[in-house]
Amino acid sequence: MRIGYARASTQDQDNAAQITALHAAGCRRIFEEKASAGRWARPELSRLLDQLRKDAVLVVWKLDRLSRSLKDVLSLMEKIELAGAGFLSMTEAIDTTSPAGRMMMQIVGTFAEFERAMLRERTRNGLLTAREEGRIGGRRPKLTPRQQKEILHLVDSSQKTAADAARLFNVHPSTIARLLDRNRPEKQS
Repeated sequence: MRIGYARASTQDQDNAAQITALHAAGCRRIFEEKASAGRWARPELSRLLDQLRKDAVLVVWKLDRLSRSLKDVLSLMEKIELAGAGFLSMTEAIDTTSPAGRMMMQIVGTFAEFERAMLRERTRNGLLTAREEGRIGGRRPKLTPRQQKEILHLVDSSQKTAADAARLFNVHPSTIARLLDRNRPEKQS
């Protein structure tokens, strides 16, 4: 019996093409998941692995749908083998029911891990370059510099409490607390 596994990395992505391909490959049951391959908690994959039996074949559209970490892929392959099941990756034509297929799976898994490492490195380099150019990532500040100055004046002159300022500017009180902490001189001992 063939059992399919389809995974998309985010909620916005669609598994439809994978599911169509898995049905065409003869999968009677398909487990569908929307989670990053880097996450350990993938409940549908866990359920699928628990249901694998002797002579079943776990089918994925592409190896990176299973995982992008070679260590994780090898661990999953070991679980599949212990269950007496096989593995088939349609895109890479990997079929672990043969020795050549097992070797090919390890080679492709190595390339998938390399690709992920390169992506992390490119992202890190891009962020460093952006910082050097004065661009900082993250969420934009809730308060403009002018609003921050006004809040500091209102609170320091006791016209408003920090909680009142938070309500007035429609921000969380912790936003005001952080602003005040950043702009108050250190207490002298």
